[in-house]
Amino acid sequence: MPIYHHLGQLPPKRHTVFKSPAGAFYYEQLFGTVGFDGMSSLLYHLHRPTQVQAVLDPVDLRPSLAVEHNIMSRKLIGFDVAPVDDFLQSRTPLLVNNDVVIGVAAPRQSLTDYFYKNADADELLFVHRGTGTLHTLLGQIPFVPGDYLLIPRGMIYQIAFNETGPADADSTGNRLFYVESTSPMYTPKRYRNHFGQQLEHSPYSERDLKLPQDLETHDERGDFVLKIKKEGILHTLVYDYHPFDVVGWDGYNFPYGISIHDFEPITGRIHQPPPVHQMFETKACVVCSFVPRLFDYHPQAIPAPYNHSNIDSDEVLYYVDGNFMSRNGIGPGVLTLHPGGIPHGPHPGAMERSIGKTGTDELAVMVDTFRSLRLTTQAMGIDDGVYFQSWREEGK
Repeated sequence: MPIYHHLGQLPPKRHTVFKSPAGAFYYEQLFGTVGFDGMSSLLYHLHRPTQVQAVLDPVDLRPSLAVEHNIMSRKLIGFDVAPVDDFLQSRTPLLVNNDVVIGVAAPRQSLTDYFYKNADADELLFVHRGTGTLHTLLGQIPFVPGDYLLIPRGMIYQIAFNETGPADADSTGNRLFYVESTSPMYTPKRYRNHFGQQLEHSPYSERDLKLPQDLETHDERGDFVLKIKKEGILHTLVYDYHPFDVVGWDGYNFPYGISIHDFEPITGRIHQPPPVHQMFETKACVVCSFVPRLFDYHPQAIPAPYNHSNIDSDEVLYYVDGNFMSRNGIGPGVLTLHPGGIPHGPHPGAMERSIGKTGTDELAVMVDTFRSLRLTTQAMGIDDGVYFQSWREEGK
């Protein structure tokens, strides 16, 4: 997100001597992207952020693929993924390609025993259920249901949930939907001017962002475990000092949150195409937010979406809440996959039901990827197996 932010202590000029009141040096670190050409922040540490004492055995996290070439529409029952204690182990990849990992998670416990960094991908965590705080070396971000948490690649973080322990898979506990993108995740370019400011027609503004706050500065020596995901492998490193030892930072590269409830829908006299729902973009995919909104107000408008072909992308919808007007038999926690190459559209009866309606209370997240998605073994375990036939008219 191209907006300037800073926390803590900073020297007057970059790349100059910066000392504590006791005369100890602070150590500068550039946290940047796209070489030295992308967004970056400058961090100032109590200790050198490079002091590794041990590298432990790696763990292979690469998904087990079940279907590599898919043309079938799928319905995945996300809430059938069982809760797991450990945060990383709870993350269940369902749909993947070379650019994107899409999955769900139901962590019972907070991520506090170790630190985590994704060295390959920006992470977008959507909080379906649960509250808590995202802790990073650049500050804290409290979250509630409906929040997106955008964590740039390379960001060290922990997550503390307010409720932990056993969870009921149907009603309670922490539930996350997540997207990992190997290309940086930004706000849509058409919503920004050439300076990076959100334009007046943007469906959200800088005021809606949840920026890092309450910078934590730990001066602790010990054995601090940092798990780093790189090229699908989870590496475990042990550092001499607490990773959250930053005394100050400034720049443009940092995690932030934004609520799906702060997305202001764009409506019109006739049905608006999916790009009006767009929230984020990468070179690999777009992410859209479907929120409660007034329906089209042309006297002959058909609010339900028209049949359309995904020639260039696979479409994934994660259903959060409400009555999704174009679908039958859909509930919270369900994912649908509409693959490129074949058309899809409203279920039988949905178009007719929508005529004359004045609004919808649906809440959903959509991800359109520009390369075909493969299904993992875990995805096939929660696939209903018959969704592709759900557009057939009864009696025919």
